[in-house]
Amino acid sequence: MSDVQQLPVVVLISGSGSNLQALIDAASAYRIVAVISNKADAYGLRRADDAGIPTAVVDHRAFADREAFDSALMEQIDGFSPGLVVLAGFMRILTPGFVRHYAGRLLNIHPSLLPKYQGLHTHQRAIDAGDTEHGASVHFVTEELDGGPVVAQGRVPIQADDSPAELAARVLEIEHQLYPAVVTWYATGRLCWRSGQPVLDGEPLAAPVLLA
Repeated sequence: MSDVQQLPVVVLISGSGSNLQALIDAASAYRIVAVISNKADAYGLRRADDAGIPTAVVDHRAFADREAFDSALMEQIDGFSPGLVVLAGFMRILTPGFVRHYAGRLLNIHPSLLPKYQGLHTHQRAIDAGDTEHGASVHFVTEELDGGPVVAQGRVPIQADDSPAELAARVLEIEHQLYPAVVTWYATGRLCWRSGQPVLDGEPLAAPVLLA
């Protein structure tokens, strides 16, 4: 597929970038035009460098407040003219203004079966609750933290002797399948945002697609 046809995507990271690597490896309908981190030592920046993808760092500690940081981040993102912005382990709570600016073209992956376990420590919380399954969700980002409409989910069983780390590792494998699939749907026009809701294959998405 030619560059002209590929959807330009900017990926935001804060850490190791394993989901970024999955997106890089699966890229055909989309092209990652930049990887931006709020941390200069994020290993994901090295992954991007190795793939020949431009990188940038916008350090949140250099700004007086979230609004100033998000404004600088938006300026950096918009310099790459993306059709989609993908959060891949980006550990910052975004301001309403940022979310509105990218409404309908901002995706996130969360390590739980949303709406369960919004926020942090999802694996421990699922184990503590006695759940029998856990997983990951890809959703459009709205002003509610981890509360936007879910597009697709992948599930894994919780074993009786699971530690949070063991469960997290299995969920991460699912994430690496899930995220490239959904980004590809968006890039090929199968998935879009219309009238405040996700639309897949021309129909409003009434429930998340279960991919695993």
